[in-house]
Amino acid sequence: MSDADPAPASGATSAASAAVTGDAAGADAARGNRGGIQLINVTKRYPGQSVPAVDDVTMTVPSGEIVVLLGPSGSGKTTMMRLINRLIEPTSGKIIVAGQDALGLNPVELRRHIGYVIQNAGLFPHMTVATNIGLVPQMLKWDKDRIAARVDELLELVDLDPATFRGRYPRELSGGQQQRVGVARALAADPPAMLMDEPFGAVDPITREHLQDSLLRLQEELGKTIVFVTHDIDEALKLGDRIAILDKGSRIAQYATPQEILLHPADDYVEQFIGGGQAMRLLKFSRVADVPLQQVPEARPEDDAAAVRDRIAAGSTAFAIVLDERRRPVRWIHPEDLDGVTGPIGTRGMPTATPIRARNTLQQALESLIQIDHETVPVVGPRGVYRGTVTLATLQNAIRDMKERTRARRRGADAT
Repeated sequence: MSDADPAPASGATSAASAAVTGDAAGADAARGNRGGIQLINVTKRYPGQSVPAVDDVTMTVPSGEIVVLLGPSGSGKTTMMRLINRLIEPTSGKIIVAGQDALGLNPVELRRHIGYVIQNAGLFPHMTVATNIGLVPQMLKWDKDRIAARVDELLELVDLDPATFRGRYPRELSGGQQQRVGVARALAADPPAMLMDEPFGAVDPITREHLQDSLLRLQEELGKTIVFVTHDIDEALKLGDRIAILDKGSRIAQYATPQEILLHPADDYVEQFIGGGQAMRLLKFSRVADVPLQQVPEARPEDDAAAVRDRIAAGSTAFAIVLDERRRPVRWIHPEDLDGVTGPIGTRGMPTATPIRARNTLQQALESLIQIDHETVPVVGPRGVYRGTVTLATLQNAIRDMKERTRARRRGADAT
């Protein structure tokens, strides 16, 4: 677990603090911060302590994003997460969760609407997997059939076969399986926000990587607001939409996207904290969604062949992409596929390669492009919806741009 606190903790965690950057604030304002979290001038001072555990912290966790709290022991991570969940009460300040003043709500009721995942899963050993997952819905007075259906739905969501796992006890599960059940339990009542305190810290590196990938896949589908505590910089870079790097005394040294932190560390403390190897980390942790995607003409199976030929002729590529009714990529189609065709294009063309997810890293995308025969690969977001295409040239240009920005930053630092 992370920071030790002067006060006892019951199950864990911490939340962040940081001056809100303009883009985070603007995005949240546009969404009304529906599922977001805000800490406004929050201070926690324990009796007999000369220095506050959390000192006048203000930050916004934008709705639908993963914000990672990263910092050394004593930087206030655990204290701040407990403040969000009201496991402890602030000395002063205001906390907003999903648009509601958390300090004005019943603490028990608040916790039932915030998912909570801790290290070692925290499952009740005497309860089955199904009972563990259904605990909060049961407290919310859901009927048995609805709870059973939700348990099975969530087990499938975290890649555990309901028929195999619903009747098992935690002692019969591996560490990775227990953590998956812990995530399912946190999602049981479909909370708008989740708190995760070093949830993958107690498993082996391979299992940890699989759990990280599973969390990103779930987040792509569900879009929860997540505060995630870790001490691992690589985990933070992989998972975080934004990272709050904390210093002693709950000072927010930098609150930005992983790419911004790697390219533009705010100060010497941040630069030392993230360590070297920024160029390789940019490739490993920058996401496909961060680079400009190529757009090609689009078509639907019911579109007229003549209209599709015109779109291809007017576009910058010699082909179009055919999308289904849910805007998922299906096929590439070239003008020669339409020779002599009148009416709808139907099933003409050739299947696309397996799409690359927008949340994939540039390194993963590069590996995919090298291993397949297609030069152009579609990129998809949540629910497989088409967002654009990527090529080796796309990635080369993005990496070249990142390297140039890194060189420019270094030249600026040398000049000062």
